[in-house]
Amino acid sequence: MDPDKSAGMASALRLTREGRLKEAVDVIQRTLGGPVPPPTGAAQPGTGPPPTAAPEPPWLATRLRRRLSRDRPGAGTQRLTHTEAAGTRTFDLYVPSRPVRGPLPLVVMLHGGSQDAADFAAGTRMNDLAERHGLLVAYPEQSKAANNGGFWNWFSPRDQSAGSGEPSILAGLTRRVVAEHGADPDRVYVAGLSAGGAMAAVMAATYPDLYAAVGVHSGVAYRAARDVGSALVAMRTGGTPGPGGDVPLIVFHGDADTRVAPINAQRLVAARVAAAGTTCSTSESARPSEAGRRPYTRTVVRDANGTVVAESWLVHGSGHAWSGGAPDGSHTDPDGPDASAEMVRFFLDHSRDGTGS
Repeated sequence: MDPDKSAGMASALRLTREGRLKEAVDVIQRTLGGPVPPPTGAAQPGTGPPPTAAPEPPWLATRLRRRLSRDRPGAGTQRLTHTEAAGTRTFDLYVPSRPVRGPLPLVVMLHGGSQDAADFAAGTRMNDLAERHGLLVAYPEQSKAANNGGFWNWFSPRDQSAGSGEPSILAGLTRRVVAEHGADPDRVYVAGLSAGGAMAAVMAATYPDLYAAVGVHSGVAYRAARDVGSALVAMRTGGTPGPGGDVPLIVFHGDADTRVAPINAQRLVAARVAAAGTTCSTSESARPSEAGRRPYTRTVVRDANGTVVAESWLVHGSGHAWSGGAPDGSHTDPDGPDASAEMVRFFLDHSRDGTGS
């Protein structure tokens, strides 16, 4: 699907979730260039009693979520459910339509609080990059039963260990996608925003043999907190995290973030360096503001062999938002450097077998 249609369908899905059905249908019609047909077997005008209410039609949500392409079997967004002993989570899986030879890389995207899979996909534009580079993208959704605010429980001891809680669910979901869709097990990545970024750091620490690289945007380091109270402190101070996983790390953070303090980006990199167990060196480059784009400072950390251990982007003037994201999604900063593109570039430079892209 071309980027305009992808953005249009993402907008329509968001409107549908908000209960703005008529607006969603209008967007679909404009995007697809024609009227939206009713589902097979649905009553035609004049063939039945008038409706007494206007609930969201299940067929519309299905149509919006699938957006199937004829170019590649199963291409588009699929709505799935995964269950482990620790619990069940729904997730969206985006399968690119473009022909790709060999197994595809997989990116697991963990949304922030108050977001869901569709919102996060729209805001990060990760599906557009999936089409361009030939990627599978999975968007797990947090259960309101597990956290009423929709936050991943990165601060809970139960959810900070392999084989337990949310890490076991997300790892099982990742392995399922690899197995069922033939993803490349050496090119599996995890990234997230805010609470999702903190949980991505948890996944890198607890399953370092599963993920080839990790991206953390506006997040908190592994084990910087052990309960809700210490989580709030860590968000302000960075806390005292444990060593992160021995997994290449890319970090994005806005230096005007008042929700999760920028010091957390430093703590994430320090935890990664601690896990490396070797002397590291850093190089720094700055990009001034130009053409309405935010300036930033990029720092690259390499080990004694010259291998990149971590890469950190500090976006000047940006708050608690996905840098370079689309306004169709929540918590985005369209004026920042493109975090999604940079994360994909970083990911594809790393694989567990050491070959890169």
